[in-house]
Amino acid sequence: MKKFIYAIIAIGGLLSLSACSEDSLVTTPTDALDYGTMMSDPDHAMVAIDGVYRSMYTAGWSTEFNIHQCFGISAYNLAAELMGDDMMMGAAGSGWFWYDHVYNVKARYTSDGWRSYDLWNGHYKWIANANYVIDAMEKYVATENDAVTKDYVLGQAYAIRAYSYFMLSQWFARTYKGHESDPCVPIYTQPTYKGTTGQKRATVAEVYAQIDNDLNRAVELLEGISQQHSTNMSYEVAQGIRARVALVEENWAAAENAAELAIANTSAQIIGTKDFEGNNDVKNDNVMWGAEIIAPQAGGYASLYAHLDTCASYGFRAPKLMTQSLYDKMSETDTRKAIWFPVMPEGSVGYGKHLQRKLTFSDPAQWLGDYIWMRVEEMYLIAAEAECRQGKEAEAKEHLMALMEKRDPNYTCEKTGTALGALTSDETGSLLEEIILQRRIELWGEAGRIFDIKRLHQGFVRNPADGWATAARLANHPATADPESYCWVLTIPQAEFDGNANMTLENDQNPLGDYPN
Repeated sequence: MKKFIYAIIAIGGLLSLSACSEDSLVTTPTDALDYGTMMSDPDHAMVAIDGVYRSMYTAGWSTEFNIHQCFGISAYNLAAELMGDDMMMGAAGSGWFWYDHVYNVKARYTSDGWRSYDLWNGHYKWIANANYVIDAMEKYVATENDAVTKDYVLGQAYAIRAYSYFMLSQWFARTYKGHESDPCVPIYTQPTYKGTTGQKRATVAEVYAQIDNDLNRAVELLEGISQQHSTNMSYEVAQGIRARVALVEENWAAAENAAELAIANTSAQIIGTKDFEGNNDVKNDNVMWGAEIIAPQAGGYASLYAHLDTCASYGFRAPKLMTQSLYDKMSETDTRKAIWFPVMPEGSVGYGKHLQRKLTFSDPAQWLGDYIWMRVEEMYLIAAEAECRQGKEAEAKEHLMALMEKRDPNYTCEKTGTALGALTSDETGSLLEEIILQRRIELWGEAGRIFDIKRLHQGFVRNPADGWATAARLANHPATADPESYCWVLTIPQAEFDGNANMTLENDQNPLGDYPN
């Protein structure tokens, strides 16, 4: 029986993690490599951190199956986009991401090749690697020469652990507010070895407390240290993650503060739409965090733009489309409207309303295109939302206008209030709704729309008039209209129950359907 405890192993000069199991060939860390040497100083520990970052954009490391839809952070964000109400698949294509799109993954928890296993295995691998680094570096006595390096490495490890628990909570539990006592995921903060006792599911509140503590430690350590590479979780990136977490916690003052600190401490700035068309270059002036993809590391078919670029591969056979409803919300002078192709004629390959060129390969011949995980524009939108929630409407509009003056020269906003509809399609005309709308347009394809739907306590219905495929209308899942449902809460993989004595399938599995039995 598999045990979902993790050990650190060396792969291709990088550090990765693998699940320890009684029937696997994976051994304990000290058998797999010279752990003492690897963690003997900050420079060596940074190798482990680099290994984590490498796995965040590599296919085939979290599961050996379905790897064309399992390539780290960008794959997870795309799956979350396709579970929402703004991105349609024009066809099933080869099937990649289609099962996420039509809500047909929860029953596949017994497999080690589907979304539940991929997400659980992947994020706990990152946590386990972070735990090794934290354990070693907290004990390490820094010299004058390596004190800054120690803080930089240790701060990133705390940020990685916080980010991983945050994303696990997003996928395997209902949203924080109103569900604090719900079961979430097990917490591990120490190195784990073969034979380590599995932990029970902590509550949502307990997991978020761990996330907050880790982020507080991360920003404390990282403050004043410059980001060395775009993949690194620097001070401003940790503040950006802190802002995202605070939105889910509905801690509006904390979200505003973190977003403001991220903006103030990053060199990134809002740029014009034309200046980052394709959204595929970490060197763009608006990028805070992302993976630079070089030719030897290109994923080929198992990559983000293989699924999104409408002129290549899966993106052509199964195009990802913006709904007509959202497209119509952009004015004729909104420069973002130009990054969608004209309507494709009915009967053509890729028939749908609006094919996109917002997210494309930079070099299709070599499968190249960087993965962008955080842009500064998001921080302005978070600050605007948080300020609006606190009644600081003038400040909210100032942050909103800072973005919109780069998107639409004729844009104005005189709206006020914080009302939101029960469904995402129920319009109230409030300022908060306008900020959320601009977030939907600006971050389309990037942020994981279903996460926002969950935290906003809204339901959604896919409007047939938008052109959804029949199966994607979710006729079998009317509970998407109910924010209290478990539609978007994934099942825990069977492998966890097989190896964790403190969790049982009967007592700890999330509902297989949209509601508990």
